[in-house]
Amino acid sequence: MMMKNRTIALLFLILALPLSNRAFGQDDKYEYNPIQTVVPWLTIAPDSRAGAMGDAGAATAPDIYSMHWNPAKFAFIDGKYGAAISYIPWLRSMVPDINIAYLSGYYRFDKKQVMSASLTYSSYGKIEFTDEGGATQLIVNPNEWAVDLGYSRLFSENFSGGVAFRFIYSNLTHGYPAQGEDTKPGLSLAADISAYYHKEIELLGKNGIIALGGDISNIGSKMSYTESYSDFIPMNLRLGTSFTYEFDRFNKIAIAIDLNKLLVPTPDSTITEEQSISVPEALFKSFADAPGGLMEELHEITYSYGAEYWYNNIFALRAGYFHENAYKGKRQFFTAGAGFRMSGFTIDFSYLMPVTLNHPLARTLRFSISFDSSALRKATQVSR
Repeated sequence: MMMKNRTIALLFLILALPLSNRAFGQDDKYEYNPIQTVVPWLTIAPDSRAGAMGDAGAATAPDIYSMHWNPAKFAFIDGKYGAAISYIPWLRSMVPDINIAYLSGYYRFDKKQVMSASLTYSSYGKIEFTDEGGATQLIVNPNEWAVDLGYSRLFSENFSGGVAFRFIYSNLTHGYPAQGEDTKPGLSLAADISAYYHKEIELLGKNGIIALGGDISNIGSKMSYTESYSDFIPMNLRLGTSFTYEFDRFNKIAIAIDLNKLLVPTPDSTITEEQSISVPEALFKSFADAPGGLMEELHEITYSYGAEYWYNNIFALRAGYFHENAYKGKRQFFTAGAGFRMSGFTIDFSYLMPVTLNHPLARTLRFSISFDSSALRKATQVSR
């Protein structure tokens, strides 16, 4: 089969210390060994705000896109309800028609409880299946999607928790045989467990907020496209912190740092029964199963650094950096973006700039638009 085309200061200090290749003495004894999962699009930043902040979102200020980053943040969102949609033309330097769309919303029942939902849809355009001679056998339009339902609750003045449940559908082959086997759509059920803490402080006579967040996402069943093989979905541990500082009533700035680690087995050429490992076993073994030992485990952590400036809660500027070890995929890029808020609506965009030339993620744009009842109230207060 062939396819054509296509974040108290100590914590800040610890998280801000880049675990760089040089810091860990990276040398030729390590081999290129990225962790591979099915439906990797579940880890792609769906919104322009976080996309402009180096994919940092575990502890940033709550927004309508919190489902992806940390559902627990919804308990601290100011509004009664809100909805948002975003669009990502993905891998455009390689193919012209891969797109990811994301729809998200929330509704507050009372002061402590918030329900949320989201839909992610990924389309891969037109793909041709050909035989060994190159003759077209089937033309399909592969697609994948996930539906999420979340619940967030405020446990104290400063602490909240959240859970989310996810149904994942992946139809890549439309039944076309692979290696002599019939194929089928991949299905999986998964869940997220998250926590969020924030505290208002005073620094140099000005107000500030320190926040911590954590989310274990996509804890779920393996996915199979054939009867004989199944693979892990991207179960992931995300930890983050952020600090927001208000210079005055018009100007504030926030910085955020996230760490991510996939909780799935590390490929090892000496292990052939990898797929026989259960999901609970994988969650724990993923911290100590890398063939290269501790150093390789540390290499599997990705780092997101982001900054955001708001003027009068109307106009925002953002920038960030994402780092993945060269032996684990080498996604290393700078990001930038902006946002504009008016009458409850917010329009955001972001742009991705890879460190290396001719990178598949080059020129990645994200566009997002949202409506939040809290933003509408703030806009009314500003106008008064």
